[in-house]
Amino acid sequence: MDSTQATISIIKEMAAAMEEHRRSLTRLDSEIGDGDHGTNMHRGFQAALERLENTDPASPSDALKAVSMALIGKVGGAAGPLYGTAFLRASSALAGKEDVSAEDVADALEEALAGVKQRGKAEAGDKTMVDAMSPASEAAKEAAGSGSNVGAVFRAAADAAAEGAEATVPLTARRGRASYMGERAAGHKDPGAASTYLLLDAAARTLESSSGGS
Repeated sequence: MDSTQATISIIKEMAAAMEEHRRSLTRLDSEIGDGDHGTNMHRGFQAALERLENTDPASPSDALKAVSMALIGKVGGAAGPLYGTAFLRASSALAGKEDVSAEDVADALEEALAGVKQRGKAEAGDKTMVDAMSPASEAAKEAAGSGSNVGAVFRAAADAAAEGAEATVPLTARRGRASYMGERAAGHKDPGAASTYLLLDAAARTLESSSGGS
């Protein structure tokens, strides 16, 4: 499977994950936010699938850019601009690359994180998706540097994101809707951090089920 087809397969699996988990994500969001994160993410990725079908991307970068445009156009609240920025920055990092290496994946995740931090003005510890993306990026960089293949890099990133998402539970929020709740936000997992893990896990599972993830 070439890198473009692999990227499209990953996006399809991400869309399936958002459909499967939309209720649980919405439940998380209803505890500390607007209660629409799961619904919005599901809608956004359905739009991404439609855009992919209509545009027939010629490269991994093109595919990620199509997702970015769909998320910005269809996802309400903060998630649309933030995830849209993440996919757009990842797309830019892969521009001109037909074959995506483990190092390329690590670079794309690093760029996605930088875009989200810049757009959302959030840092690790603020109880946002950055708390999952930041350790994911670090883990991806470490895995790529140790010679892991693309699938293993995504698995390392997903596992780190899972831990990062869990670590948001005791935090009080300093950014986003949850920040208005003060101490009452403690005890709840951040929905953006949870969806970050689910998206990275979808990528890892897609590659693990293909030919070795390289």
